[in-house]
Amino acid sequence: MCCLGTPSLVDSLIYVCIPSHNERPTIGVLIWKVRKVMKEFGRDYEVIVFDDASTDGTREVLERYRRVLPMRVLTTERRIGYPGAVERLLREALNRTSYPKRDIAVLLQADFTESPDHIAPLVNAIEGGADVVVGAVQANGIPLPRSMRLARWVAPFLLGRTFGSAPVSDPLSGFRAYRLIVLKKVLRDFGDRPFLTTEGWAANLELLGVVAPYARRMGETPVSLRYDIQARPSRFRAIRTLRGLLRVRRERWEGPQAEVED
Repeated sequence: MCCLGTPSLVDSLIYVCIPSHNERPTIGVLIWKVRKVMKEFGRDYEVIVFDDASTDGTREVLERYRRVLPMRVLTTERRIGYPGAVERLLREALNRTSYPKRDIAVLLQADFTESPDHIAPLVNAIEGGADVVVGAVQANGIPLPRSMRLARWVAPFLLGRTFGSAPVSDPLSGFRAYRLIVLKKVLRDFGDRPFLTTEGWAANLELLGVVAPYARRMGETPVSLRYDIQARPSRFRAIRTLRGLLRVRRERWEGPQAEVED
């Protein structure tokens, strides 16, 4: 843990959780940007990276940064995918916290499409009283990849009432902050059983449905995405994503009714 600035005794400890698979070109720059943002924010933080069986030198990059940053790296030799990585990260943050009612986990993608600049607004919304805060994707003049635009257009129609009853305007976004007490309540009921079974946007929707019943209030804050600076080909597949969303609608969504704040 690293103390930056002069935070008070009541400030949250922020766990920046990053799932990563073969992100060598961006992971180091991203982590350094997190360091800069958190230094300006003046908060205690830890970076937790889950290296999901990378084969491109990601692990060596992480090792260099681990020596100079408050960072913990989790690894696996066999790839477990996005849902498994997210679960491992959130469980690790919960294992490490001493104050789950105060401390916060922020999920951030390793490919730099999500900017660490948005961490502070997410955290501020949690500290303003929300238990879960979603980064609602906003247009920023930079178009999303065509397949992603198509999937975002189709998803509300495919999900129907599931999309309309979601407690936030963008239930597909995975850029979120969680008060750790909410995750503690989730794991009290799930135990060692996995609570995520789908990939990508479907996993984000699934996780929202899992945590919302335990959240007193949910909030959202605008975020922008930068796929134009992505250093590798996109792994997004529209058909697979839409099939996953349909599965979540049929099998896992429970229609959470948490209070929402903007």
